[in-house]
Amino acid sequence: MTVQYPPVSPKAPMLWHGGDYNPEQWSREIWAEDFRLMQKAGITAATVGVFSWVSLQPSEDRFTFEWLDEVIDGLHAHGIHVILATPSAAPPAWMSQAYPETLRSDENGIRRQHGQRVNYCPNSSDYRRLSGEMARRLAERYGKHAALLLWHVSNEYGGACYCDTCAARFREWLQARYGTLDELNARWWTPFWSHTYTDWGQIMPPRRNAETLTHGLNVDYFRFMNDSQIACYRGERDILRAITPETPITTNLMGTYKPLDYRRWAKEMDVVAWDCYPNPNHAASDIAFLHDLTRGLKDGQPFLLMEQTPSSQNWQEINALKRPGVLRLWSYLAVAHGADSVLYFQWRRGRGGCEKLHGAVVEHAGREDTRVFREVSQLGAELQTLGDSVIGAAVDAQVALLFDWDNWHALDDAVGPVRDKRYLETVRKHYRALYSRNVPVDIVFPDSDLSRYKLLVAPMLYMVKPGVAEKIEALVANGGTFVSTYLSGLVDETDLAFENGYPGPLSSVLGIWVEEIDALYPDQENTLVMSDGSGAYPCRHLADLLHTQGAEVLATYGSDFYAGMPALTRNAFGRGSAYYIASDPDQPFLNRLYGDLLVDQGITAAFRAPEGVEVAVRVKGEQSILFVLNHNASVATLDLGSKVLRDSLTGEMVSGILALDGYGVRILG
Repeated sequence: MTVQYPPVSPKAPMLWHGGDYNPEQWSREIWAEDFRLMQKAGITAATVGVFSWVSLQPSEDRFTFEWLDEVIDGLHAHGIHVILATPSAAPPAWMSQAYPETLRSDENGIRRQHGQRVNYCPNSSDYRRLSGEMARRLAERYGKHAALLLWHVSNEYGGACYCDTCAARFREWLQARYGTLDELNARWWTPFWSHTYTDWGQIMPPRRNAETLTHGLNVDYFRFMNDSQIACYRGERDILRAITPETPITTNLMGTYKPLDYRRWAKEMDVVAWDCYPNPNHAASDIAFLHDLTRGLKDGQPFLLMEQTPSSQNWQEINALKRPGVLRLWSYLAVAHGADSVLYFQWRRGRGGCEKLHGAVVEHAGREDTRVFREVSQLGAELQTLGDSVIGAAVDAQVALLFDWDNWHALDDAVGPVRDKRYLETVRKHYRALYSRNVPVDIVFPDSDLSRYKLLVAPMLYMVKPGVAEKIEALVANGGTFVSTYLSGLVDETDLAFENGYPGPLSSVLGIWVEEIDALYPDQENTLVMSDGSGAYPCRHLADLLHTQGAEVLATYGSDFYAGMPALTRNAFGRGSAYYIASDPDQPFLNRLYGDLLVDQGITAAFRAPEGVEVAVRVKGEQSILFVLNHNASVATLDLGSKVLRDSLTGEMVSGILALDGYGVRILG
């Protein structure tokens, strides 16, 4: 039976609907109007306090919580729960003035001036002390309030600091990791260019005007800075948890944000939450990939959609409006892939600052007779109709796609064979081939349990960490299918090349060895010629020149001096097979390949759907909930065959041909 997860909070066992609310920017008269409008829009949860540090603590020795008391009491009186944030993402000016060392230093080691947000040194003892004190006071004051639903620590952690404090903490981190300088020098390959360290004090962060070409140092500084910011989160979290042990705690992540390894963050969070801000030109598959990635961070546990814009953004180069129906469609896309909430940034559009033109449920006119307010209100009513039928439901996937932040950093750090490695773009291409067939996909990581999957895809697995190859071999030996690509198996976890060549520890399961890697110019292409005569497909970007060591050749290169060499191989290993794609093919090749592999493994979708129509399934106990999403602007249909299903929103029974309006959604059970 598929796992069923408990609701995030038993106080509100429903799909939460709401978003960021900044009452400190408004008068009490506006608060009263907000409470009325929230009720009308079906808002059940409001996130407050995100950037309100100076409003809560105008000086180090003075706290002003009275206004927040009034807001939380007002929300509660109107039946609205509170997601209470700690304000530590925006330290006040008095802190920067009194404690200038709390400010972050840039990539040249130069201390920044006060301003913007997340502009603090994560290793500053004063910053941690002051943010911890604020968390303690919030927990003591509001921990037992009936409205409190969830703690939201800080906001969108990010960036890095290169100050002397961080340099000192980095050396301590390295000593704990490697023990001795001899071990560090060996793992970082420091004899290159006479970079051997003879004293711990010689090691500095990879500042732009200093050492940036020791790749082991670079990837370790990414890990260290990630750990440093987790320590800031953990410092506040532990205070909140000690005082309010029954209230879950989270922070908001940002999808494939490169500077932080969210797999490590998820281990510290009670529930994963993330902020979804695609531009209107993003393919549905790219948005779905981000939701699946977020769900995968805690091994399939549902997540919270903490932020999305109700209409337009203001951080893109072009900030187009969401077309009518797209807010509803994309909200249910999130729910279909594992979200247990639909929340927005922001409730009311502010009058000043850099987000005064960012979309909001309530615009500057303050009216409720707007398109966006009507769409939000409709969605709020629908979520209340769904009640608790969806929360905690799982996504049951037999296909996994491996993603790794360390791999991404190391791969992009490599000097050659091309500058733009396109890791994220490549991962999305492989995901798209599976998504287009309505096959659920779990995003997994090097430390994930891989044994339950029938098909595992690991594009550009440049860095192979200890134990990963063994897990892949076990999956294939037990009858699974593994797909790898060019630029796989080159280095270990400290970015040292494997001595036995490429693909390193994956050589046995793949049955190949790579002799050279060719880089193709943007106007160049080769072809993958299928050995069975079934066609040829363009390939670009990179091309491995490889030899088989037991693998079967399924396609060869069509041109250049390596014409006829293997370009696609399959190796029988135990009861399964491992495939290697030696170049970067266009989407039609991947669509064909994965279509064949899914058939081989007996993996099928719930329904065959026309292009642009997604059928996603969440499972709760014995009940399957089908989300039918029309990503087309025009009407589309889905043949339900002999199935008779109940519409979860209207209660009507449906069968036969199901019609969906442009951007339409049907939820069937």
